[in-house]
Amino acid sequence: MTQYTAPLKDIRFALNEVLGAEALFQRLPGFESATPDIVDAVLEEAARFAEQVLAPINFSADQEGCTLDKASASVRTPEGFKNAYAKYVEGGWPALTIPAEFGGQELPETIGVIFKELIDAANMSWSNFPMLSHGACEALKVHGEKWQQDAFLTPITEGRWTGTMCLTEPQCGTDLGLLKTRAEPNADGSYRISGTKIFITAGEHDLTDNIVHLVLARLPDAPPGVKGISLFIVPKFKVDKQGKVGERNTLAVGSIEHKMGIHASVTCVMNFDQAEGWLIGGPNKGLNAMFTMMNTARMAVGVQGLGLIERGYQNSLDYARNRLQMRSATGPKFPDKPADPLIVHADVRRMLLTQKSFAEGCRVLALYAYMQHDISTHAPTEEERRRGEELVSFLTPIVKGLLTELAQESTYDAVQIYGGHGFITETGVEQFSRDARITTLYEGTTQIQANDLLGRKILHLQGAGLKHFLGEISEFCQTHTSKPGMGEFIAPLAIVTKEWSDLTQEIAKNAHSAPDEVGAAAVDYLFYSGYVALAYCWARSIAALEGSAQTEEFKEAKRHTARFYFTRILPRIHTHGAAIRAGADTLMAMPAEQFG
Repeated sequence: MTQYTAPLKDIRFALNEVLGAEALFQRLPGFESATPDIVDAVLEEAARFAEQVLAPINFSADQEGCTLDKASASVRTPEGFKNAYAKYVEGGWPALTIPAEFGGQELPETIGVIFKELIDAANMSWSNFPMLSHGACEALKVHGEKWQQDAFLTPITEGRWTGTMCLTEPQCGTDLGLLKTRAEPNADGSYRISGTKIFITAGEHDLTDNIVHLVLARLPDAPPGVKGISLFIVPKFKVDKQGKVGERNTLAVGSIEHKMGIHASVTCVMNFDQAEGWLIGGPNKGLNAMFTMMNTARMAVGVQGLGLIERGYQNSLDYARNRLQMRSATGPKFPDKPADPLIVHADVRRMLLTQKSFAEGCRVLALYAYMQHDISTHAPTEEERRRGEELVSFLTPIVKGLLTELAQESTYDAVQIYGGHGFITETGVEQFSRDARITTLYEGTTQIQANDLLGRKILHLQGAGLKHFLGEISEFCQTHTSKPGMGEFIAPLAIVTKEWSDLTQEIAKNAHSAPDEVGAAAVDYLFYSGYVALAYCWARSIAALEGSAQTEEFKEAKRHTARFYFTRILPRIHTHGAAIRAGADTLMAMPAEQFG
């Protein structure tokens, strides 16, 4: 069986020493309550909840899965899930980052994402049930009418209800312009919603009294394509404008999917049959409201990747320390034992260091991105808020795309370290690999993230966020270039940052005359960007060691891991750069019929 220990020492180091979050929170209006004592207490309680409540039922819930009762159109979650959710509500976790005006605790999203990493690592399937409630709250906060906020935000904040996003349909995945769900107006201002949605996370369950579905649909006079999409609030039990809960709405789960992973997370087909709903965000403005939810969800899924990287690393490290297998190439390291442990072997160390460098580097990157979000919503000046928004917009596809892809590699390495024991169910490590697979798919595949990064954030928006990020890295390099112990990191970081800028300009120039060049380059560009971003995170981590109160062992481990990253992982950008410069010709030249 697998274990989990919340990595609080590394989280605190990344949050406070690398990124300076304590000082940031104290200068952002509205976050005065995020004092070091409060934050520390939150982290301790979050660790306790993840380790003692969620982690112990991760394996058993995966084995049991969710059960659909077709007669009552209800879903039973695995044993222990309802009790865990009750403790989640009792602890006040649903309200952690919600504004005080809606009954929340109004702590920074940066603190909320730490809690999220811990519960994702402990039990990713369970974490999916409250995850989309956050996106629903964001949509209601930004786009909801006052009565909608009063009627729906309070019970979600209190944890009595959860939220979903109902976007995808059988005939359309990412191409939402093809959706067919209809919305017909009623005399009282409500709408009748009819259609079928698929892949709906937590669309039906037994954890809460009500479920608030946010559903994309078309009004009768809507223009075709994405310009004719509207968003509607469609609760499982009807809710009027006074917040009074009424009868069961005419919607129901049609089936639950049998999936490769996240077996304990219910993924539903949802059927809406003239269900009562309320328009949110204005007629034909659904895409704007949807992206408020979607961007929140994309960042959250990236953090799921981080959680699984950490979980796989912890367990494969433990296995490598204890599993005896052959002798070290340089002679026995434990001559009193019949063989040496796996950790003495060079290639096992390669896999362990890959996981470790990803876990610690990605943690800094995710926290940095969420800090930009907090700046974008709470900074005292418009200029600082705009800069934060441009940075988080640029970083969102990188956090989602890169962290989930690295979770594939890391959980693969975890299974590989276990060898044949990693392939069997009993050890539990294969579950991480199965669970990780979905993270590159839902809330937009890696290809969608890559096209968003290169096509929209770089080319369409003239790379506003990238310019901020490149400028910040350059300033960091200039400040630290002559500091002791930093040369081996600053020199290569400065070089790859310049190469990243040059490559971006080269792509932009080619895209004007050859549109396929963007699609051909996008995924490689996402990896290229992500690896450079992680190099910056690692360089900042090493710089933070100067004057740190951390132990020498902790500092030396950081330096060793950073050297590994810079010498063994960062060079991957050269392969991605070569692929980008190869262009689209070799992809597009072959006729479709020759693929047969």
